[in-house]
Amino acid sequence: MSTRSRLILIAFALLGFGASVSALYVHYRLNTDPGYASFCDISETVSCQQVFQSAYGSVFGIPVAAGGALWSALVLLLALFGMKHAKSELAGRVAGYIFVLATIGLATVFYFAYASFFVLGQACPLCMAMYVSVVGVFLVSAANAGPLAGLQANLGRDLAALTRSQTGTTVAIAWVAAAIALVVLFPKEQALAIPEPSVASSDPDVPIETLTPEQLAEWERFLETAPRTPEMEPQGAVKVRVVKFNDYQCPYCRQTWALYRGILANYEAAHPEAFEYESRDFPLETECGAGGGHAMACEAAAAARIARAHNKEREMEEWLFQNQSFQMTRDDVKKGLAQVVQTVDFDAEYPKVLPAIRDDVQLAQRIGINSTPTFFVNGIKLSALRPAYFDATIAWALRKAGVTS
Repeated sequence: MSTRSRLILIAFALLGFGASVSALYVHYRLNTDPGYASFCDISETVSCQQVFQSAYGSVFGIPVAAGGALWSALVLLLALFGMKHAKSELAGRVAGYIFVLATIGLATVFYFAYASFFVLGQACPLCMAMYVSVVGVFLVSAANAGPLAGLQANLGRDLAALTRSQTGTTVAIAWVAAAIALVVLFPKEQALAIPEPSVASSDPDVPIETLTPEQLAEWERFLETAPRTPEMEPQGAVKVRVVKFNDYQCPYCRQTWALYRGILANYEAAHPEAFEYESRDFPLETECGAGGGHAMACEAAAAARIARAHNKEREMEEWLFQNQSFQMTRDDVKKGLAQVVQTVDFDAEYPKVLPAIRDDVQLAQRIGINSTPTFFVNGIKLSALRPAYFDATIAWALRKAGVTS
């Protein structure tokens, strides 16, 4: 192996390690800070959060990024300490060991890349940096690995030599300790199970989590200092205004609808004059001006607006989220609207409501929204929160406005 190839290996391993550690940091913040917005959440389809918090973001509660960090660290250590003499026989064997690791890594990233792009429909920038790292390590190690047939026979000898080296033993113990610490100490996501909405049941879903006094105090300190967006603050007699920028084809919008509807219904019933909930449109479809890959998002938003004119917006919202699918067609939306409103000419009404939807999109873009769902509570911009935090935010805003239960 040439010195140049060794340096390239080190560079790719450093790229993977940096991306994985950054991903771990983001995952940690998402698990521990309900108000955290990731720096790599660029749009509805380019998002670290939606990948990390999906079923593919963790394995048995352990972040996938932890595996990436440990893999990258092992490759980096092998390249740094096992290839000091790049042209030696040992360096060739170490390149073989790295090639085996890279083959396993390549199979793993193929699986997670497929899940990210084709199952979730998301592009995670930090994940893609890791993909580049693994592919690079695979190609360089494949070009420089010695004969693989003798690797197994030499592995025991090389491990024995490692234990005789004080530096090697220290590094190996540190790597194992880091692996154990990541598995044991990394905070688990405190998420609630999302109830499947049922047509047969009108009972509102309620949160089952209770915040400790310390959690509540810390969250209220965040709210006290959070910046506000004037356009989203309450007006007139309304004291607390909750605004959701929504896309009916967005899975996280459906998630928050299922989890928050009971909370919102409680506050609307308890404070009909002081509390206001408002749904705004941000459909990720080019026709409405936001771009994105949700082909029926504009049609769905239009159906909800048409239903609003018949005092059936909530019923239409429920139908759209219960029937949410990326395979939804225009005919599906029309049938749903006809079912909810009974009689309406969707094709005639659609061009009439489209300008208002585009106005919402322009407002969202003007105030810095690039993904859904995005919430505002009295002008404070928030991403999707666990229900207990969402409930606590509204209760705090009511107290601040002098509204008592």
